[in-house]
Amino acid sequence: MTRISAPWLGDPALAAVTGMLADAGYRALLVGGCVRNALLDQPISDIDIATDALPAQVSNLAQRAGLKPVPTGIEHGTVTVVSAGRPFEVTTFRRDVETDGRRAVVAFTDRLEEDAERRDFTMNALYARPDGMVIDPVGGLPDLAARRLRFVGQPEDRIREDYLRILRFFRFHAWYGAPGAADADALAACARLSDGLARISKERIGAEMKKLLAAPDPSEALALMRETGVLAQVLPGAAGALADLLAIEAAQDVSPDWPRRLAFLDGDDPAEALRLSRAEAKAQAVLRDALHADWSLDEAGYRLASLSEDYALIRAARGLPLPTDWRAQLRRAAGAMLPVAAADLAPGLHGAALGRGLKAAEAAWIASGFTAQKSDLIALARTAGEGQG
Repeated sequence: MTRISAPWLGDPALAAVTGMLADAGYRALLVGGCVRNALLDQPISDIDIATDALPAQVSNLAQRAGLKPVPTGIEHGTVTVVSAGRPFEVTTFRRDVETDGRRAVVAFTDRLEEDAERRDFTMNALYARPDGMVIDPVGGLPDLAARRLRFVGQPEDRIREDYLRILRFFRFHAWYGAPGAADADALAACARLSDGLARISKERIGAEMKKLLAAPDPSEALALMRETGVLAQVLPGAAGALADLLAIEAAQDVSPDWPRRLAFLDGDDPAEALRLSRAEAKAQAVLRDALHADWSLDEAGYRLASLSEDYALIRAARGLPLPTDWRAQLRRAAGAMLPVAAADLAPGLHGAALGRGLKAAEAAWIASGFTAQKSDLIALARTAGEGQG
């Protein structure tokens, strides 16, 4: 028998939730990511609980126990129980009655097996009792041990229930799959049904792609997405290869960052394809424009502020070596202040001529490595402004 052992199993807040169910004669099973990650000795984010108690019963029991029930997903059987100020999602065992590729109509059941059979991947269909004893209804333990992501049942059936599971397959492979261990049947199904991603909102697609790109090494997952035609569906024009950037990140001891990696992929319109926020879209546009202009490190540091490190890393991944002091160079450039102001060029220059003069002075200031003398820059600005006046 397999058992998980993790400090959070003894959390009194969790015990209050599982205890209220068990004391009333219901099952209280930990499920999904918390079980999977505990077995992999990885951090967990949320603790989800599955039960044969109906949502109304969960709410009543929580109130009697002095806990706060919140009906966050009642139509799908989920009640969030707040214990010691922390949320625990408690969901009734369920089975799918009807699906349309985006959402499901569910019916509640008292059978754990039916609940497991509607889940996406075998490694996500692992349950554990409050004492840590693992229950494996669909053969997830061998797959987890092999780091092999496999759909529960027939891959095409699971995908047709929710086409987002195509992206979830690649995202989970990026985080948990072993190199070369991608399930062939799953890949074939993802390729055959990739057109179904057009039925999924771009917000949901964007959320999955951000998580995928944040993985320590998503290069194989992206390569498989390209080979199956999935990448072209969700991010047209993207290169699909991250190996060079990952090598630079490792060499420079830089943490994974999805915006940097997305900019490196250079897709046609990532802001629209992934429905990025306004701030995310602006950062992508600024960084991509700088990369296409091929700025020097001095210009990048001077103009890009916090994005300049990403610019330097992407530039290096594309074949332009970084100097050993590249970070110091960027900091120096970011702190450089143009010593020429509009007042220095008045009254001789104004309007468009003044703009041309200041732009020329700024370009010379950057090109000089921020060492040009103010008097020389003023003379150059006057010449540039007057010459086209």
